[in-house]
Order: sequence, then structure tokens, then C-alpha cells
Amino acid sequence: MGHSQVSGSTRRTFVATAAATGGAAALGLGALPGPAHAAPGRRARARQTVAVLGGGVAGLTAAHELAERGFAVTVYERRALGGKARSFGVPDSAKGGRRPLPAEHGFRFIPGIYHNLPDTMRRIPFPGNRNGVWDNLIAPPEMSFARADGREDVRLPIPGRDGAPADLTPEEIGRALTAFLDTAFSIPAHEVAYFVNRALVFLTSCDERRDDQWEATPWWTFVRAARMSKDYQRILAIGVTRNIVATKAEVASTRTVGTLGEAFVFNALGRGADGPPDRILNAPTNEAWIDPWVTHLTSLGVEFRVGWTVREVVYGDGRVAKAVVEDPKGARHDVTADHYVQAMPVEHARRTWGARLRAADPQLGRCDRLQTDWMTGIQFYLTRRPDVVDGHFNCVDSPWSLTGIAQAAHWKGRDFPADYGDGTAVDCLSVDISEWDKPGILYGKTAKKCTRDEVAREVWAQLKASLNDTGKAVLSDAHLHSWILDPGVDGIGGPNPTNDDELLIHPVGTLHHRPTAATKIPNLFLAGDYVAVDIDLATMEGANAAARQAVNALLDRAGSNAPRCPVKPLYRAPELESLKRHDRARYRLGLPNALDFG
Repeated sequence: MGHSQVSGSTRRTFVATAAATGGAAALGLGALPGPAHAAPGRRARARQTVAVLGGGVAGLTAAHELAERGFAVTVYERRALGGKARSFGVPDSAKGGRRPLPAEHGFRFIPGIYHNLPDTMRRIPFPGNRNGVWDNLIAPPEMSFARADGREDVRLPIPGRDGAPADLTPEEIGRALTAFLDTAFSIPAHEVAYFVNRALVFLTSCDERRDDQWEATPWWTFVRAARMSKDYQRILAIGVTRNIVATKAEVASTRTVGTLGEAFVFNALGRGADGPPDRILNAPTNEAWIDPWVTHLTSLGVEFRVGWTVREVVYGDGRVAKAVVEDPKGARHDVTADHYVQAMPVEHARRTWGARLRAADPQLGRCDRLQTDWMTGIQFYLTRRPDVVDGHFNCVDSPWSLTGIAQAAHWKGRDFPADYGDGTAVDCLSVDISEWDKPGILYGKTAKKCTRDEVAREVWAQLKASLNDTGKAVLSDAHLHSWILDPGVDGIGGPNPTNDDELLIHPVGTLHHRPTAATKIPNLFLAGDYVAVDIDLATMEGANAAARQAVNALLDRAGSNAPRCPVKPLYRAPELESLKRHDRARYRLGLPNALDFG
């Protein structure tokens, strides 16, 4: 049945838990377990087989890299290729020969700080594109912070890549941040100055201080949010953490928030970027990226089993003996291969690890401490294009931490009413809901306690509160055609709400629970946005980088002479390295950062 062998099995398996063990998971490939040799006879085979368990960004990346290096790859995916990154059609919405209305788990955002994912995109052919699907990325020219209660929205241009890169001395960075915050927001000057100082403290902190002190410090505490104004708290504490890393400011790791903030500052100042700070696709995700990717992988010989759910990764004789999978009809099968790349979200992967597998590598047990939360999308289809910013907007005062974008204007070459739906919808307003546990303004209930219809009405009301509050009717009920909430959300409004597509979050201490791509099981490798990678955030870039690390570890174990996958880290400004070395000396002496005045 293809590359990996599948045999029938009716045995029921249970996932047992094991006590988590202490210790920090090493980052990257520097501290991998020693190379293990394949069983006798395996290396002599012309093509070694790999079962990739999961078909999201991590799984497709692993399949891509392995297929290019001559491995026989089969991907097992429980639902749809592309995972959380995919787009899909709204059921029963297509009329008159048009395509269904396009929907998604959440809008795609591929900033210039990403390098590994764009490299993969350049290697996916797309008709008429010199650089593959990478050429389908476009840069919105602006963004906005939409305020409620009659306050004017803040509309900001997004810097491109023109002009010489800025100097990255602390003084120049401080001036740039101060100018931005003074211009954009009504935050008191002394609070702006304090926040800029905190940013410079982080920027000049050594890696050891970041991994220890700042990983253990909540962002809320680091920026002293409790002492500051409501605008400071809403924008620089809550807004940053909830809308970017989907974690509450009171518990979010300063290391994670600061690392992403640092990367975006460098990107905006023209340093170390693949492109502008904000990029999106010029068509629905599957059309612009996922479908061409699957077509290309198929041409490389990759086989796909869609609708197949992994139930258990079975350990035996010192290695993975098989994976138990359930086909679309509910029958169970044993999948055997030379190697296994598990590319499933952590909340799904750890259910498949039995006690014996966990005992073979304690870092699997530590994954039980990784936390996930809800960050889920809803799309509104409109019969008139809304007069919103030409890019992403952030409703910073909304109780449910809404961010969104009107997409049709960015889908170049697409005529929305002619191509999608019934011909009357002209735009798709795609909105991410980042806060599901705070009461809304319409029903006074949390999103999890609302029905699907109530969630749609509540989000619509919060959008209008932020976009219509200065007298301009940006959104009108009369122009609302229909909506769809991510189908992965189920049971809301009842006693047991569930979300099939949760997002890894980053409370303090998360760094030390993230596993390496290589495990102590010689033929098992982990790929996913929860694996320890440089970006330290649940992102498509993190999933891609983790898959590259998994493939490199597999090549080492297989004794392959194929070239290793490049894994590009986040940019490090050379101007700041001497300050970081100075801070390392201070940290080892128990002293604070030289710029840390408390």
C-alpha cells in the first residue's frame, strides 16, 4: 500500500501517562542523543521508508525535504492537508459554477522575520512565478489600531525594504521606538520612556539571562504594567501578548515576547529580513500555497493518506515498532517504516505516546507541561467592501482581543463575486478571536459559553464598537451576507466546549519543556511548532524549522550523505553583541543588566 507498510489490526490501545522528569530540553541539534545505527540490512535498501504522521506545515515540510533526498515518504493526515494553515470552502455556498466561499482557521500572516518557510515556498512551483509560491506573497501598505469609545483609530504605514538599513545602536533603536510610540499612541511620555528602556534592557541581555531570568519573568511584570495607565496596559502589555503570542500578559514569558518584539524591530529597521514586516498571500491559502505544494510533493513521489488518524506510536525492541492508525472507515491498521516523523500538534501527539515510549525518552513526558489555548478565526462575508485599513487591524479595546483583515482587495487576479459563492458577496472579513475566557459586550458571556450564533453576533458587535465608533458606518448589518466559525470549535454554549485546533501558548517556563527534534528512540523524530527552535513561538516558521531539524537528525541516524537542510536562526545584530558579552559577565556575577534601572 505504498511506501510504509500497512497491515490490518483490531487491537485497542491505550495511551498511558508517565511522571514528567526534570531538566531542561536542549535547543537545536547541538545536544542530540548520540547517533544510533539502523538495524542490520536496513541501510542496504535502495530507498528507506518514512512515515510522516501529520500533514500540516511541519509534516509537509518534512515530506518535502525527505523526498528531495530520495526517501520514500507516506504522509498520514487525519483531516485535511495543510492543517491549521489550510483554507477550505464554506459548505453549500457555491452557486452558478463558482467556487465555494473561502474560509480558514485564521488569516495567514507571513512576516519578514521568517526565513525557513519562505525558502520552502520558493521551491514550490507555481505557474508564471519565477520564485514559486513565494511570489504569491504581497505586503499590505498599512495597519491600524482600532480604538473604541469614540477615540480615533491609529493608522500606520508599514515600512518596506527601501533605503539603507538603520544603525542598530541602543541609542538609534531607542529613538526609533520612542518616535513610533509617541506618534502612534496616547501613552504618557514617561511611560513611553520606561517601556523603551525595558526594550533596550532585553535587547542587550545575554542569552543566559534570557533563558533563565527573562524566561521566568512574566511580561506584565517585566514592563511594570500594574503601575501604568490603561492605554499602556492595553497596548503594550495585553495587546502585544494576547494578539501576537495568544498568551495572557500576566503569565507570558518575557523571553518569548521580547524575542519576537526584537525580531520585528529589526525587521522594521531594515535588518535581517526576508521581506517587509507584514506579508499575506494574494489568494485563499490553498489556492496560493497548499494545493501547489501537495501537487509538487506528489510529483516527487510522496504518497498521502488523508482521513487516517494516528492512535498510537508503539515502542518495542528499543525503537518504534509501528504506528497504529485508523482509516476513514474506522478500521485500525499497523503502519511500519524505517523512520517515523511525528508532525502532529502537541495536544494530539502526546495522546499517542504510551508508557513504554515515554519511558524511553523523558522529554516526551515533559511535553505534558506544554499548554495550549484557543485562538480561532471567524469569517464574515459582505455584500459591500468595508472602508477599513489596507492591511491588518487590531481592535485593541475589544474584550475578545480581535484582529482582522478585509481580504478581497489583496487577492490580485481574483474577482470575488464572479469567482466565489452566489455572486452577491464581494469581500471576506477574516477575524481572529484571541480571548475566549472574558465576557463580551452583547451577552455578558465568555466566547466559550456562547453558542456559535451568539459568538458571531458578539464578534460583529465588538467589531462595530471599534470600527464604527467615530461616526463612520464601516460595517453595516445590511451588508452582512453570511459568516462561518472555524469548524474545529465544537460544543460551545454547552458544558464541554472543545477546540480541535488549539494553539501552543508560552507562559513562563515553557522553554524548558519543549523537546528537541531528535528523540532517544532511534527512529522517532518530532516536528511541530512545539519543538525547540530559535523562533520560540507557535508559528508556521517554527513548524518549518522544526521539520528541518527532524530531517537533519534522521539523516544523521540513517548515515545519509545527502545535504542537510539549512536552518536559519533569527537575526542577531552585530552592533549589540559586545553589549551582550558585557551583560553575560554581569549576569554570571549576579548583577543586573547595565541598563536595568528597576
